[in-house]
Amino acid sequence: MALEYPEDLKYLDSHEYVRLEGEIATIGISAFALDQLGDIVFLELPEVGDAIEVGESFGTIESVKAVEDLYPPVSGTVIERNELAIESPEAIADDPYGEGWLLKVRVDNPDDDLPDTLSADEYRAQVEGEDEE
Repeated sequence: MALEYPEDLKYLDSHEYVRLEGEIATIGISAFALDQLGDIVFLELPEVGDAIEVGESFGTIESVKAVEDLYPPVSGTVIERNELAIESPEAIADDPYGEGWLLKVRVDNPDDDLPDTLSADEYRAQVEGEDEE
């Protein structure tokens, strides 16, 4: 099964993605990471109103294989979190770029062009290169 990497998203090399619409960023985790993790059993996310910072973990995702820290591609304030994903973390993998989003954040600097992120093509090249190891 070929994994999808939507072109309208930017990706971190730690496998989070961001969809920026004006000053609102939707953050989630890529299909590749979910595929690697296997069945998700627990998700820890910040509360609405919490500040998150690039480079600082904002939560964890736990699978039957591993626990991974989550890192934000943007800094800002959490305005919404996906309660459905917290209640049913296994469902994230069904639609990681749609219903499986994790956070919505009002970004501190919406004009920032997300310098530390990868395009869909760059991310695909990176993770599909990893697959061959």
